[in-house]
Amino acid sequence: MSLRHFLSETRCEFESLSIPAVDCELLLAHVLGTSRMELHAREFLLTDEQKTEFDHLVAERKSGRPTQYLIGKAPFRYLEFDVGPGVLIPRPETEMLVDVALDEIAKLNRTTSIVDLGSGSGVIAISVASEAAKRGNTVTVVAVEKDEQALEWLRRNIALHEIDIRVVASDVSQALVDVRADIVLANPPYVSTGSPLPDLVVDHEPHIALFGGDGDGLDIPRQFIAAATRILKPGGLLAMEHAENQGEILEAELSSDYREVRIHQDLNKRNRMVTARKRS
Repeated sequence: MSLRHFLSETRCEFESLSIPAVDCELLLAHVLGTSRMELHAREFLLTDEQKTEFDHLVAERKSGRPTQYLIGKAPFRYLEFDVGPGVLIPRPETEMLVDVALDEIAKLNRTTSIVDLGSGSGVIAISVASEAAKRGNTVTVVAVEKDEQALEWLRRNIALHEIDIRVVASDVSQALVDVRADIVLANPPYVSTGSPLPDLVVDHEPHIALFGGDGDGLDIPRQFIAAATRILKPGGLLAMEHAENQGEILEAELSSDYREVRIHQDLNKRNRMVTARKRS
């Protein structure tokens, strides 16, 4: 059987189980040690050992384990990050936080201090530092994370991308007491406890990074906002991801300590991020 025929059969099997067809390509590319795009650019010969490994990964994926955990990698913007159990899988909508930070850095046109609260695997902090450097902007970045498993992935990704980022192992409410920053970025846990989530998410990704509390789900985000308010310089910018139904609540609550409060929509036209500038 040709590799393309073999891939086509697996893709159809995944589709019948409502698993994204791209997942089988990612698994096969991982086994072959190549990129997904390269699978379609040239011919490959699958050894018996590789076939056995691929079959095992397919079975694991069909059992419900996330593809990103199986291959140990996840893309985010222009980089690829190491991920696994104990850390959230990065989502495309979170990339908006990086765009906002880069725009603010360009406007300031000086060395910019940035704090990433609840950094997880570090995708936000590392992407900002990496892309700012490529644009010729000077930044200092601090990544705050309290969970031991997430800290391992954070440090691993910083080393992987050889980025100069300071890691602070702390709860956000106690972190950086004497630090003042130009920008605070955050993707806190914001799902209301008990809200329905896909089994793929709730059965495998860390609940500490998902659930923000009962009711409106904003118990933890409010702690992040309090920390940001303490850390930000006057006029400093807060950018925080949130759930679709939380925008109006956050807009009202931020108005006392912040100006220019704005809710941003993701690519699916859903309210997804709030930005606000700390009052002087």
